[in-house]
Amino acid sequence: MASPGPSADGSAARNPLTLLTLDELRQRTSVKWRMFAPDVLPLWVAEMDVPLAPPVADALRRAVDLGDTGYSYGTAYAEAIGDFAARRWGWRDFRVAHTSVVPDVMMGAVEVLRLVTDPGDAVVVCSPVYPPFYAFVTHADRRVVEAPLGPDRRMDPAALDEAFRRARAHGSRPAFLLCNPHNPTGVVHRRDELETVAALADRHGVRVVSDEIHAPLVLPGAHFTPYLTVAGAENAFALVSASKAWNLAGLKAALAVAGPQAVADLRRMPEEVSHGPSHLGVIAHTVAFREGGPWLDLLLDGLDANRALLATLLAKHLPAVPYHRPEGTYLAWLDCTGLGVDTEQPADDAGVVSDVAGPAKMFLDHARVALSSGHVFGTGGAGFVRLNFATSPAILTEAVTRMGDAVR
Repeated sequence: MASPGPSADGSAARNPLTLLTLDELRQRTSVKWRMFAPDVLPLWVAEMDVPLAPPVADALRRAVDLGDTGYSYGTAYAEAIGDFAARRWGWRDFRVAHTSVVPDVMMGAVEVLRLVTDPGDAVVVCSPVYPPFYAFVTHADRRVVEAPLGPDRRMDPAALDEAFRRARAHGSRPAFLLCNPHNPTGVVHRRDELETVAALADRHGVRVVSDEIHAPLVLPGAHFTPYLTVAGAENAFALVSASKAWNLAGLKAALAVAGPQAVADLRRMPEEVSHGPSHLGVIAHTVAFREGGPWLDLLLDGLDANRALLATLLAKHLPAVPYHRPEGTYLAWLDCTGLGVDTEQPADDAGVVSDVAGPAKMFLDHARVALSSGHVFGTGGAGFVRLNFATSPAILTEAVTRMGDAVR
């Protein structure tokens, strides 16, 4: 269904999304390709259907050949992110000394929240949002307060103001777990929006922790603003990683970055947290940020083309599903409420609600396409699905065609 892999004639300088066949992808043993039956096209979890960027693959081979599989050391990872951030985002006051390597973005976010909140304190999230924001916060003995996105899918200042007020009323040290860019909507927050967040957080005494895992994946027409470059964000934190942009989720490594007034908090990070990242992960992520720019540019071109292709496919096969083009990520948040599918989330005998319900279950059962079910993203998610378009145009076309056939 896709073009053959890279060859010695220079074909590696092509869209990475077209370099693997469906048969090759089905040989993968990761959750995306093993969760469902072989006849299912998986467009759900945030894994991309791409080979590794050549510099990353070369670095990993070198490490294995050398037996370089010990403990990670040094600041090369932070330095690589700092250089990348300066080039791509204009973040020129990035401080390597204000960082700490953590196992991954969500584990890092939870550990930072442990530093700045107490058990029972409230953590605000903008729903609908990445489901682990709920699970990880709750498992850390904090409570979630929702600030629903507005009808335009962007942050609603009034809702944030009210959520911050409620969070403050339920604990002395509230926090806001920001998703920047936002998953699942693909919104890339503007600087003025982030300045409003900073002002509201200061007014209510709320600490901001910004998940910026999708930051390198901002598509043409939008610009990423690191939260820590915004006035008023001096006591905030950001979490950064190469895992989404270079498809390295299985190679654990991320970076927690503290604003200048949050460095003392970061220094209280328990030592055991630094034992979680993989040395091979640190190597891979470092090379991705340092040498993976040309590959990333090819990927972004491919994602931009798929974003446009998805619009065409939905208009043809699912005209009742509105499409708001994502500004970043490789995720499309699709409103399927017009399809007339039951959005109730069935529970088993123990009262556990299924992760696949509503339109996602219908498309899985009748189209053999796996999507992420909207209800797990919190308030505002029921009746929606999240579609991962980081795949080949051929697979994307087949999947949406099947989805259209399922509702006819």
